Amino acid sequence: MYSFMGGGLFCAIVANILLVVSTATDYWMQYRLSGSFAHQGLWRYCMSGKCYMQADSIAYWNATRAFMILSAMSCFAGIIAGILSFAHFSAFERFNRSFAAGIMFFISALFVLLAMAIYTGVTVNFLGRRFGDWRFSWSYILGWVALLMTFFAGIFYMCAYRMHECRRMTGSR
Repeated sequence: MYSFMGGGLFCAIVANILLVVSTATDYWMQYRLSGSFAHQGLWRYCMSGKCYMQADSIAYWNATRAFMILSAMSCFAGIIAGILSFAHFSAFERFNRSFAAGIMFFISALFVLLAMAIYTGVTVNFLGRRFGDWRFSWSYILGWVALLMTFFAGIFYMCAYRMHECRRMTGSR
């Protein structure tokens, strides 16, 4: 049980770091504009070595930003619940912290999936046609890796919960 929780906690901490780095950096997309390379993130775009804030309030950027921030917050809440699940005392008999941590990690994975799907769909259908020579960059890839890590953290914590429940059921007979 503790090995599942430890593995889940490791995946969750790595995922939370990846979520923060992915959300904060400016390399979601790279493209060639007027003969020079440019790149953009969720908050800024950079051309010719100078970076500018994304002043436009475009719905897909706002939605991607919001879902990435919500994902990082729910992953952090899952980490707190995961750390607390190592302690066996509980004021509630029916409340299991490893189950709560697993649910928080699945919610985080859902938020990342929504953010990445929105960004991917708009980028491929709109921006990809506008810029001929473009590609997704490393910040974007970190977002997808964070999705996998939060999902596996949820799997690990659900396995720990099932092991705890099976031991509790066999121990009560």
